[in-house]
Amino acid sequence: MEKKATVLNCPIDLYNADEAIKEVREALKEKRNFHVVTINPEMIMNAQKNKPFFEIINNSDMNIIDSVGVKLALKIKGINQNQIRGVDFARLLVKEAAKNNLKIAFLGAKEEVIKKTCENFLKKYPSLNIVYSRNGYFNNDDEIIEEIKQKTPDIVLVGLGSPRQEEFIVKLKKELQGATMVGVGGSFDVFSGLVKESPKIYQKMGLEWLYRTILQPERFKRIFPVLPLFLIKCIIDTIVNRG
Repeated sequence: MEKKATVLNCPIDLYNADEAIKEVREALKEKRNFHVVTINPEMIMNAQKNKPFFEIINNSDMNIIDSVGVKLALKIKGINQNQIRGVDFARLLVKEAAKNNLKIAFLGAKEEVIKKTCENFLKKYPSLNIVYSRNGYFNNDDEIIEEIKQKTPDIVLVGLGSPRQEEFIVKLKKELQGATMVGVGGSFDVFSGLVKESPKIYQKMGLEWLYRTILQPERFKRIFPVLPLFLIKCIIDTIVNRG
């Protein structure tokens, strides 16, 4: 089966979680820098009007589906593909780091959030080698990149929100060697325990976005009308290309 597809001209990798982790392992083994985008409809819609961001998505090393919206867009094209939640993928990378004594770095969120994230992961994986952790409030990218570079991490999780985190990773990628870098959005809030994770039933039904919107009503403006417009554009695009 072809392991790639496109949604509104943005490339999507059709991997399950095990296959995605295998790709990361290969990159780490070969000492290749590897940028993973956890892609969602908001990012794809932003890429339609933001050419530099479109280029970032097109030049990343792997774009995994972190949204039921992208899953539906692929279904419209006749492709059945399960999503890999960004928060779950990040957990797998932390587990991989602990298991293989890889150096890991965390960047993003508020100070209390990132501190609690480190504490929680170290409780679960006492041998986890966290070589760098910092909150996401800074103005000088070059300074932070130099700090991370000095720590030579194997895995870097960046939670600055999109497109900021992807833009930062592109800069960071030029300075590191053999590192896997992933934009993880608000995952640190979940890892810290300060934001409650959606119940499994919501995750299974693809309604995690609804649960999070109920808890954080301010997200409503961000999701709507982006999600309906995204699906309409995907339907039109599929019809036009089939025609």
